[in-house]
Amino acid sequence: MRHIKFLYIIFLLSLISCGSADTGNAAKGTISWLPYASTDKGQVCVDEGISSPTIDIACRELRGHWDGAPVNIHRTTDGDAIGKNGFAISQSDSQVDIYAPDDLGILYGVYALLRNPELGRDGRVEESPFYDLRLLNHWDNLNGTIERGYAGKSLWKWEELPDSVSPRYEEYARANAAIGINGAVLNNVNASPKILSEEYLKKVAVLADIFRPYGIKVYLSVNFASPMVLDSLPTADPLNPEVVKWWTGKADEIYSLIPDFGGFLVKANSEGQPGPMDFGRTHADGANMLAEALKPHDGVVMWRAFVYSPADADRAKQAYLEFQPLDGKFADNVIIQIKNGPVDFQPREPYSPLFSAMAQTDVMAEFQITQEYLGHANHLAYLAPMWTEFFDYVQPFDAIAGVANIGDDDNWTGHPLAQANWYAFGRLAWNPQLTSTQIADEWLSMALVDKARTPEDVYESLLGMFDTSREAVVDYMMPLGLHHLFAFGHHYGPEPWCDVEGARPDWLPKYYHRADSIGLGFDRSPSGSNAVGQYPEPLRSQLASVETCPEEFLLWFHHVPWSHRMKSGNTLWEELCIAYQRGVEKVEEYQQTWEKAEPYISPELYADVETRLATQLKDAKWWRDACLQYFAQYSKMPIPAEIASEMRPLEELMKIHLPITNYKSPTPALLDSLR
Repeated sequence: MRHIKFLYIIFLLSLISCGSADTGNAAKGTISWLPYASTDKGQVCVDEGISSPTIDIACRELRGHWDGAPVNIHRTTDGDAIGKNGFAISQSDSQVDIYAPDDLGILYGVYALLRNPELGRDGRVEESPFYDLRLLNHWDNLNGTIERGYAGKSLWKWEELPDSVSPRYEEYARANAAIGINGAVLNNVNASPKILSEEYLKKVAVLADIFRPYGIKVYLSVNFASPMVLDSLPTADPLNPEVVKWWTGKADEIYSLIPDFGGFLVKANSEGQPGPMDFGRTHADGANMLAEALKPHDGVVMWRAFVYSPADADRAKQAYLEFQPLDGKFADNVIIQIKNGPVDFQPREPYSPLFSAMAQTDVMAEFQITQEYLGHANHLAYLAPMWTEFFDYVQPFDAIAGVANIGDDDNWTGHPLAQANWYAFGRLAWNPQLTSTQIADEWLSMALVDKARTPEDVYESLLGMFDTSREAVVDYMMPLGLHHLFAFGHHYGPEPWCDVEGARPDWLPKYYHRADSIGLGFDRSPSGSNAVGQYPEPLRSQLASVETCPEEFLLWFHHVPWSHRMKSGNTLWEELCIAYQRGVEKVEEYQQTWEKAEPYISPELYADVETRLATQLKDAKWWRDACLQYFAQYSKMPIPAEIASEMRPLEELMKIHLPITNYKSPTPALLDSLR
């Protein structure tokens, strides 16, 4: 409980001012699940012969932040039982014992004990990570911007490195180690070849040195045409001997600077990025060439499956069509990185069928922690329920990555409650069997309120607010399987009518919702694009029928008549109206929950989130009003009077155009002035 108290006090002093330039408060910049207040009381005894920079960190954390019984650290030879990087903890009133087969396991055990001071009191507890690779993908550009980033500029100050080192770099490593994340891809998948220049590799090496004792390897996104850009080779053909030689030499150069470099992440032949198909080769040809260069150094290639051609075929089928025929043709140090859904990080998607189709190839899941499609930094959307929903369908796979929501804002993540998503990703990457409620309970009790001093009804309301927030976003944005109704480019706000001259059809909402006088939704049944055919049985048959398809995916897989009777007895149109209104009402409920919690939350944090919830409510009504009125033109059915009476006219809503970019989130003030 003392641990919770000091985290609570520190958090109340921090995570407050998004983007503030004020650095006078020493507590600003803290990460919500880390201990900061020092006790200088922790007693630690380390078995003879155990020594390393990682062990030094573990002991420093205990001596500075543990005020329980003395802790004994043991190296165990029982590694097969505990697992690589795993640990065991047992404790009594007189001592705590941490066992691990390796130094990193000891560090993870220390952070687990600090997170839960009662761990192991009821008997020996053993944990080990479910995935060997648990990575953050940073979409950070070398100029400091972050693609789909809503928390300020990049954490990496490339212009200052290698000579000037921010203390935030180590704090970042500490935060990730505390939740089991063990890798970081530092730069955008739309990669600049410049990252592989000698100048930048020396900067990367400085970060690698800082991260290493915390068990975090660095990885780089690479541009497939780098040999042509950096050294003027006439081609980047992966079967060309000079290209192979170039990448082999580049790998040797990297490992001479960073001996534990993790490897490359590659976005190729997607959205204009160069790749092996530009030279008549396959994804396997390109990935295997890079894998061969990295293999002597134990490096890996993570090759993204986010591809879609400009053809008329269903975009949701593209990754499967390009990659499934290549199953078994990739080198053993290649991992295919697949987005959790088949389109693009929508608030709800079915799982990508490619996960079920690569039996002879290592695959990894790619989640998006940053809220590109979930209200940027303005909406509360706790994403663990989205990810646990995915795990209900897909297990096992080989590694996991999350597109980071981290920037240089004082609170690290833009929305002060969005640190919960960074935390939840790390916890689920360590143990995907955890529930979203368990993780929310952990985070709330460490980061937001003192659970013991908060009335039970208030605490449970906060917990419920977190756990239902993603579903609320689905309801007021795109219920029942609707998807990609966003404004063009920046993906903030509704534009189901969007029609941009010259844009590809699959960049526009009408491609996905296909509203007409008959009904709504994308027909992916056997009579339509037959995307259901990419799923294994019995799921394939379940999805193929309007009657058996789960209703949360109904409009994803079917074009459904407006008068279709749902399980509730309502028509599709009535159910759509109910869902949009339910989403609005949930945000109103969150405002009430937050108001009741005010006495237990710092004034600054309370005011910040209060403002964001007000923005979220206005946005929820904006989505409801725009989508229902737009679709009503096709359904020819009435919107319930109690909803319609407060709607803004569709003509007015269609005139809204937000002057924002991919790299910034609209502020509440900007939204109020334009919306």
